[in-house]
Amino acid sequence: MLPVKAFERLPKSVVPVHYEITIKPDLVKLVFEGHESVTLKVVEPVDQIILNSLELELNNVKLADEAGQETTISQVVLDVENEKAIFKLSSVLQPGQYHLKLEFKGVIIDKLKGFYCSKYLSADGEERYSGITQFEPTDARRAFPCWDEPAVKATFDITLVVPKDRVALCNMPVVSELPYEADPNLRVVKFDRTPIMSTYLVAYVVGEFDYVEERSTDGVLVRCYTPVGKKEQGRFGLYVAAKVLPYYKEYFGVEYPLPKMDLVAVADFAAGAMENWGLVTYRETCLLVDDQNTSTQRRQWVAIVVGHELAHQWFGNLVTMEWWTHLWLNEGYATFVESLCVDHLFPEFKIWTQFVTDTSTPALDLDSLKNSHPIEVPIGHPDEIDEIFDDISYHKGAAIIRMLHNYIGDDDFRRGMKLYLTRHKYGNTFTEDLWAALSEASKKPVGTIMSGWTKQMGFPVIRVSARQDGDKRILQLSQQRFLADGTKDENNTMWMVPIEIATSRSPTTPSMSFVLEGEKSEIVLNDIRPDEWFKMNPGQVGFYRTCYEPELLKHLVSAIDQQTLPPLDRLGLLDDLFALVQAGHSSTVEALTLLEAFANEDQYTVWNRVCSALSKLSHLLAYTDHHELLKSFGRKLLGGMTRKLGWESKPDEEHLTKLLRSLLLGRMAMFDDPEVIAEAERRFLLHIKGEEQVPADFRSTVYKAVLRTGSRSKYDDLLRIYREATLHEEKDRIASALGTIKNEEILKEVLAFAMSNEVRSQDTVFVISSVASSKLGRDLAWNYFKDNWDLFNERFKGAFLLVRLVKSLTENFASEEKAVEIENFFKEHHCAGTERTVQQSVESVRLNAAWLARDAESVGRYLTSKSQ
Repeated sequence: MLPVKAFERLPKSVVPVHYEITIKPDLVKLVFEGHESVTLKVVEPVDQIILNSLELELNNVKLADEAGQETTISQVVLDVENEKAIFKLSSVLQPGQYHLKLEFKGVIIDKLKGFYCSKYLSADGEERYSGITQFEPTDARRAFPCWDEPAVKATFDITLVVPKDRVALCNMPVVSELPYEADPNLRVVKFDRTPIMSTYLVAYVVGEFDYVEERSTDGVLVRCYTPVGKKEQGRFGLYVAAKVLPYYKEYFGVEYPLPKMDLVAVADFAAGAMENWGLVTYRETCLLVDDQNTSTQRRQWVAIVVGHELAHQWFGNLVTMEWWTHLWLNEGYATFVESLCVDHLFPEFKIWTQFVTDTSTPALDLDSLKNSHPIEVPIGHPDEIDEIFDDISYHKGAAIIRMLHNYIGDDDFRRGMKLYLTRHKYGNTFTEDLWAALSEASKKPVGTIMSGWTKQMGFPVIRVSARQDGDKRILQLSQQRFLADGTKDENNTMWMVPIEIATSRSPTTPSMSFVLEGEKSEIVLNDIRPDEWFKMNPGQVGFYRTCYEPELLKHLVSAIDQQTLPPLDRLGLLDDLFALVQAGHSSTVEALTLLEAFANEDQYTVWNRVCSALSKLSHLLAYTDHHELLKSFGRKLLGGMTRKLGWESKPDEEHLTKLLRSLLLGRMAMFDDPEVIAEAERRFLLHIKGEEQVPADFRSTVYKAVLRTGSRSKYDDLLRIYREATLHEEKDRIASALGTIKNEEILKEVLAFAMSNEVRSQDTVFVISSVASSKLGRDLAWNYFKDNWDLFNERFKGAFLLVRLVKSLTENFASEEKAVEIENFFKEHHCAGTERTVQQSVESVRLNAAWLARDAESVGRYLTSKSQ
């Protein structure tokens, strides 16, 4: 585990009670000025006041008691390294209430954090800027001096002085609007007082927007703000939000405490969205839906993101983690609950069937690394925080909550949630507070069972063997930590593992449930014949891998062929086997043989995992002579279902069938299937002529397919479409397709294009990552990054986008030489906040190299035999 950097949190001797803040932004010069009055509570005698401030000029700092008696501030010290302002006092301040007043100035930056600018074109083509805030995790201090820690809560009165033709939004509704006396072109917008809240949830937005609105059934005014001219694209997100708020109120048994909920689509945004209380900001592609041009997958994603951010209004905003160590209390819960609400609103999405591939599997993959981290990870310096906004905090957090929800049952889970939220509302919590509430509600030892899952890194593999005794089967179970490199855990880490077992007689209802507490256990299954199968972890609810002895696995593979094993268990079997292959506990040939059993598969979620497995193998075999053989294998495996589905949607077709068609066509294009590419080129030609638009569900596939030939003309055609597109989703589709072109010179142009003014900073990472996803582009992208390190560091330093970029550029290499090269580069070019990511990537590279060395030759023989 990485050492925690030395860092002191703010002293608790002085805390804010209430802020009155006025901000006056200049959206032409991109600067702002402001002043604030902070009501302070002094808890013990102090001779200095310490708060957070970064990149702000502070002036006229004054301190007075309730009677107006001033205390002289003898010195203002700006501690840039620790992001603090220290006001040294001429005399000792005694406990009591005081008022701190000061003025400040700052720059509206273009770094997608703090108070930043977002460029757009007005209706007459003029280049203009919006002002947006993004304060999580520690950037409120860039916008106004404050106690910028989640546990230091206060109320806020915020006033914005803005151009009179601009929309001004904040956490709370407007209470007054008056002319600004010094300038008739400005107006003063005062907002209502907030509830007590953390600084990272404060938000304000100034710009030009349209909106649509609806009042939820429980009386909350919900508005969806969009760029001018796009308000109809906000209706789907509005619909979801207006339905989600009353659903959460009913499910949690706690009202949404604010009078309004604004959702705002902004052009430049680093993450997907941010849960600011009452004013949630979104990347356009995470909120806007165009009926003609938005894909089925993207519409589903918008529902998920809206559900996630509104869950935070309770988990995170009403009840907040005490420190970033407990970030998962926000993100893990919101990621679990988003599926609850989307399943309620859109049962046709069958979202829980997608949870395993989208949430559990990525978490298991990352958490099998030795350079993973516990869900509760010690955090010191702010630059360590961005790295834990990852698959552990979000996805492992959600997965263990799903496991817990299943263990205690929905009724007790809901009672526990209500207890937790009502007991701690407007306060801050530790993980133990959550366990206490759920234990109280369920009368089960939740804390005892779950503490190991949050405080320990990793997860177990449950090894299963069995012997038959008449109509009974005696199972021998053992657990040990699963490590991706196949080594034994030196610490002999153990978990209390909620176990369920299903059998062929009752595939969807567990016939046995218990908690595995030690290293080994023996279990008896009754009424099961020797030829019948049993399956550990039905529905893949438990956060662990399963390794069966060969004879037991044979029964389960037969159940795949006969389609008697439920879909989630089919994909779980495949998922576990591929993990065991990577760890060297099974052979890749064994996994390829299992893949062939899925040729007649008809479920999207299972195919999604099959395609992920093939994609991983494709990355690896790109370093061998067997890559084309794998493509041939993939075309044969996917070909039957692809042809069965075809290109045309059917009337009243299921949601997951639409997703499956897009998935298979996209993968077949990457396998260079001649029929798919020919049809894609035919459709693309009609599309660019304006004769027949490619449906949104296939557009990404078509764009990637037509670039496989390396054609300069088609590349130019796509760039033209990119430049003409007004829908950000369309720009995203094209940007992520450009890296698939099989032309080294054009790939170099794509990398330069990614860093140009034509691509927003938030999207640069994804364009470069698309180049790095192919064998041809991988070294090109990595070398481009190294050659332009100063530029990348300047643009993305301190932003989690850099973490994403480092991961995508490095983790798919497969040689010891590359691992050493990556290590050495980042030793010489240190970038705070990427240390853990670099270690994880280097570990992944060495895992890939070991996998290739172990299995490449046998895989080549197997694929050769299948091609004959």
